[in-house]
Amino acid sequence: MTTARTALVTGAARGIGAATALRLARDGYRVAVLDLSGQDAETTAAAIREAGGESVAVGADVSDEDAVTAAVAQVADTLGPPTVLVNNAGILRDNLLFRMSATDFDDVVRVHLRGAFLVSRAVQAYQVEARWGRVVNLSSTSALGHRGQANYAAAKAGIQGFTRTLAIELGPFGVTVNAVAPGFVETEMTRAVADRLGVPFAELVESEAKAVPVRRVGRPEDVAAAVSFFASQEAGFVSGQVLYVAGGPRA
Repeated sequence: MTTARTALVTGAARGIGAATALRLARDGYRVAVLDLSGQDAETTAAAIREAGGESVAVGADVSDEDAVTAAVAQVADTLGPPTVLVNNAGILRDNLLFRMSATDFDDVVRVHLRGAFLVSRAVQAYQVEARWGRVVNLSSTSALGHRGQANYAAAKAGIQGFTRTLAIELGPFGVTVNAVAPGFVETEMTRAVADRLGVPFAELVESEAKAVPVRRVGRPEDVAAAVSFFASQEAGFVSGQVLYVAGGPRA
């Protein structure tokens, strides 16, 4: 069923996005790998093709309206109408409130929240026409509040409201919209957090794992598995939900 469908994953050059793109390719989707740098995205796209899948790399700033319009059109022309969308693109600009610049706040909200809006708006036209679609947005446990992340927490909480609203609006057209909210996951982004804190990454991972009921931190593949479910045909009666992939319960 999925072999005739195209998935678009943003922020897919590395980390959770790359793992998700690879997983969706294994699930049988043609996968468009979108990242700020098309050259970086090509690494993931090439891995998909080497494994026997169909993939194209696309470079675009998800917060740029014209760039998003052009990128989604390119995907449709190259791989076919994108009916599965994973909004994963994001950045970190952590700091305590009194040290956080307005630019750092705006940049994070712009990429995470405005980016998800722009790409979703562009893709929904193809989904509505097909009368079928899946949107999976990446939120975070930080949406519940996290010290030093007023910008990121606000953006990720906004993603949850955005998800529920799109589920209501797009449901009549056969489109489900859900969110995955990871806890601490080993990626280049979290490694950068350790560098900023001046803490060895292994030490940070060990510390985070102690606070998780299953006593380990997440891997990108853990998140990709949750996205895979939401993107599946079988998940057609699940919409407007937020799934915490965090090794334990979250309030």
